[in-house]
Amino acid sequence: MSVMVARKKVVRKWEKLPGRNTFCCDGRIMMARQKGIFYLTLFLILGTCALFFAFECRYLAVQLSPAIPVFAAVLFLFAMATLLRTSFSDPGVIPRALPDEAAFIEMEIEATNGTVPQGQRPPPRIKNFQINNQIVKLKYCYTCKIFRPPRASHCSICDNCVERFDHHCPWVGNCVGKRNYRYFYLFILSLSLLTIYIFTFNIVYVALKSLKIGFLNTLKETPGTYPSMSLTVLTVLEVLICFFTLWSVVGLTGFHTFLVALNQTTNEDIKGSWTGKNRVQNPYSHGNIVKNCCEVLCGPLPPSVLDRRGILQQEESTAQEGSCPRGPGTQEPPTTQGPGQAQEGGMKQQDGSIPPPSAVPAPSLSDAEMPEEKQRTPGELPVPPPDAGRAEH
Repeated sequence: MSVMVARKKVVRKWEKLPGRNTFCCDGRIMMARQKGIFYLTLFLILGTCALFFAFECRYLAVQLSPAIPVFAAVLFLFAMATLLRTSFSDPGVIPRALPDEAAFIEMEIEATNGTVPQGQRPPPRIKNFQINNQIVKLKYCYTCKIFRPPRASHCSICDNCVERFDHHCPWVGNCVGKRNYRYFYLFILSLSLLTIYIFTFNIVYVALKSLKIGFLNTLKETPGTYPSMSLTVLTVLEVLICFFTLWSVVGLTGFHTFLVALNQTTNEDIKGSWTGKNRVQNPYSHGNIVKNCCEVLCGPLPPSVLDRRGILQQEESTAQEGSCPRGPGTQEPPTTQGPGQAQEGGMKQQDGSIPPPSAVPAPSLSDAEMPEEKQRTPGELPVPPPDAGRAEH
């Protein structure tokens, strides 16, 4: 015989989250699906620093100071830590509305705007919100079915609404929002310092070598462990990577320093939200550079509202074939029951116990089962027992 067995399979919430994100380590790591440029970022940083530590640092530590490789190592570790923290964290994704919530919001919108005739464009779904005595418009997201909070925007690459959305950065493989912006800023700041540091000491290395053995001999010199590879090729490769990184990363750091001082996002700067034709002032700025920097970089970090590792339980029924085991002392139930047994089984109480004998009515006997002295003919009335009258009195 087949038996249906219900098994509960533990499912985490990150497995059911919509959007175009990738999760690793049971939902602890959250990234965008497009991670190719992120791997290129890791390769450039690790490759450049590996060449610098392998060749130039050893010579500079002996000739100048052993603090040179130590400080470079500190910058490298800090840059890698902030990069991974930016790439592997939730940038501030806002959960989508549940079906019931979305239906309720749609009803509210229809009740407010009324029915729109066919052929006419429906009015924009906007709510007004006041911040620091200034009206800010909250836009409706047709994908997430919510009115986005102030400064939030929908990322078309990750397909999520992100709180305090700054931009989507392919170099870190993630969106930059409210929960990881400070780590992104610290990453580009530390990477700028590391790039300047390596670029400067590469030039110092070539200058020191040229003073001792000449510039041409320095170009021809090869390391002892790799005689087929010229140090010039390695040094020039490092210098080129650092040179092009300086223009991009250092410039990006300066731009974001300007935004932090104004308490503004890249998305707001590109759209001209506070510098457009209306000349609306930024309601989030405190009018003080120090206060703005403290709020953006040192303010309390909000927790993630996704609950990625929360548990969802789903029941799965599977059929199994086999006979039901019986104990050695068990007996098979009788196939037929007499009238007395059927009545006795029906008189069991709800708790499984049998009622006392006084409460069980005696089974009625047919005429064939009566004794001879108590049998009667058809039409004869039953004769009451002699004690019946006494019992009534």
